[in-house]
Amino acid sequence: MTTKSITLVAEPDKFDLTMIREFEAPRELVFKAHIDAAWLTQWLSPRDYDMRIEKFDARSGGAYRYIHIGPKGEEYAFRGTFHEVSDPVRIIQTFEFESMPETGHVCLDTVDFEILPHDRTRVTTHSIFQSVEDRDGMIKSGMETGVNDGYEKLDGLLKKELAKSPV
Repeated sequence: MTTKSITLVAEPDKFDLTMIREFEAPRELVFKAHIDAAWLTQWLSPRDYDMRIEKFDARSGGAYRYIHIGPKGEEYAFRGTFHEVSDPVRIIQTFEFESMPETGHVCLDTVDFEILPHDRTRVTTHSIFQSVEDRDGMIKSGMETGVNDGYEKLDGLLKKELAKSPV
């Protein structure tokens, strides 16, 4: 497996952004990594950060809350609601960073899992923000680096899991 970066699409003056990333693993396994709390704590955070899950009910109507813990012990909490979990095709959820000075900066994420040839998967996340400023603020916060770091960790987990499977 080679290191890959997300493709980030954010058109000027639009409220949305799209992130696209391919994985060298079957769709069912990549989907599982997105809805299984034990897997999430191993990859869904920037490099050198840990993750603690306080609530995680990955089903339509469920909710989540997790905390990223930085190298100096700083904590960043995130929460949301799962509106649709369609195994292994799609997840629709809200996403909110709790440390914003004011509430209401919630975005709606649709994550699609597409089968590619040779047991590969394309994950496309489409996020709709409340405003262009919210979207641009998310981008400027280092989100792209954090997502790339997390997906690199996920690549390693998928590689280990696939090595366990008989060929």
